[in-house]
Amino acid sequence: MKKTAILTDSTCCLPPELVKEYGIRLVPLPIIYREKTYFDGVDITPGEIYRIMRKRQDLPTTSTPSAGSFLEAYREASAEAEGIVCIVLTSLQSKIFEIACLGRELARETIPDTRIEVIDSRAVAGALGFVVLEAARAAARGCDASEVVRIAQETIPRVGLVAMLDTLWYLARTGRIARAAAWAGNLLNVKPVVEHTTSVGETTPAARPRTQRKAVETMLKLIEDRANGRPIRVMVHHADELEEARKLKEEMSSRFSCEELYFSEFTPGMGVHCGPGVLAISTYI
Repeated sequence: MKKTAILTDSTCCLPPELVKEYGIRLVPLPIIYREKTYFDGVDITPGEIYRIMRKRQDLPTTSTPSAGSFLEAYREASAEAEGIVCIVLTSLQSKIFEIACLGRELARETIPDTRIEVIDSRAVAGALGFVVLEAARAAARGCDASEVVRIAQETIPRVGLVAMLDTLWYLARTGRIARAAAWAGNLLNVKPVVEHTTSVGETTPAARPRTQRKAVETMLKLIEDRANGRPIRVMVHHADELEEARKLKEEMSSRFSCEELYFSEFTPGMGVHCGPGVLAISTYI
């Protein structure tokens, strides 16, 4: 039996090969579409979500995973590990942290000898993914839950995300971006850039460039300022923008000293809120 198992929610946007390599357990977000419930990454794909989202009518919504879903994940993990560390989406934009903690309380009745730690990452997408990945690597080295928690907490201030949206309409619709209302009514023919830092814990507007190229340059400049010449770890994401994302990955490789460079789609749980046409960069600096 290993010392520590790692759990997260399905918004973490880690490439599937890393999830598999480190045995990370994902608790999927429910996605409700036409009165039917699907589960993020289980029975609905990003491509399916983005085709639906482009219609801008009869749109899907997300729900928080149930405490029972976390309880089931904790039980499964307890069969293979002495302790569990669960790292989830920022609590300032979701109730997942609250529900994961409720699941932990339920687990105390059925698996009382298993230590369960729940961490609010204050991050989203690949920024959350990097925190989870560092925790999983520590667990793979044989670290116990206390040490894994320490490493995760040290990683949180070093991760962030910048993203170019095709429109703010989707985020404003679901209330997932601070101060979006002031922008959303006046954004015609622009490619808004948003950023998410763990010091704030929320996604906020950053710039309003007119073209995709200027938006990409804005993102790169934000990262350049943060990196300040240091090596960085990078995760490039897209929402139904495969070719542009590949170009962005190449640009990141040539422009920065990337210790690690990954590529992934925004998961359905992210796509429902951001909509199609997103290019995003998560960093660990």
